[in-house]
Amino acid sequence: MRDIPAALAAHLRGGATTLCHCWSLARRDGLVLGFTDHDRPLCFDGIVFAAATGLEAAETTSELGFAVSGGEVSGAFAASGLNEADLARGAFDDARLRIWLVNWADPGQRLLLDEGHIGEVRRGETAFTAELRSTAKAFDEERGRLYLRSCAADLGDARCGVVLVPAPASVAATDGRFSLSALDLSGFGDGHFTGGRLTFTSGPNAGFATEVKRHGLEGERAVLQLWQAPAEPIGVGDGFEVTPGCDKSFATCRAKFGNGVNFRGFPHMPSADFIIGGVRPGDVALDGGSLFR
Repeated sequence: MRDIPAALAAHLRGGATTLCHCWSLARRDGLVLGFTDHDRPLCFDGIVFAAATGLEAAETTSELGFAVSGGEVSGAFAASGLNEADLARGAFDDARLRIWLVNWADPGQRLLLDEGHIGEVRRGETAFTAELRSTAKAFDEERGRLYLRSCAADLGDARCGVVLVPAPASVAATDGRFSLSALDLSGFGDGHFTGGRLTFTSGPNAGFATEVKRHGLEGERAVLQLWQAPAEPIGVGDGFEVTPGCDKSFATCRAKFGNGVNFRGFPHMPSADFIIGGVRPGDVALDGGSLFR
């Protein structure tokens, strides 16, 4: 049951109300933006909530148990602080969103209606729609250690320990969206950057990062296929840097990075086929000893 502050409850019981909605977006980089559907800016909690942003909330849903509930927030790219480039490069991914019901005549009378995180963002030519996921989404996130044959660490993080040195390059040819080639990377073997991370360092997409879907060689050129197209067309001469990829197997960890001692998986774990295969008479490999003698 939601507790409504006494002053706001008295206002709601009155014959006329002066209510509006306010939204705050706290990005992972620390930037906090405020918006309201009122016709004048409002300020509370140290946040200025900009008016005339075209931001509006759709109907939200609530689920029983641990199911993730949520709703949607729509707005125009003309809104202060919201633009296509920031949305495209993921600046608002997992941003914390809070929604208030506010008495605009006295912002001290307000009620926190909902809070959650930004999920999927669908972008159009002039507007966007952002999915709001409730805090129950934390129950869908991995916690603790999982027993898998593959590595549970991310390449270059503290558990992995590999020091990643990005390789700088520039675009020699491109289709403008998902494919590009470079002469600067010809010294790396086929597939070296598959699964790696590419970040543009110059041009209209500077700062945009995405994973490499496929790295191959065509003569003296390295050809990279991207999983995600940047907001602006890729141009010849655009600078970027790319890190090597890892398929999280023990063989790759040991041979490619010389980091087998830090492998965070269980490569000798028996597969499902082995477990359900049963024991065959005379099979000396199933005597209870090590399978990797």
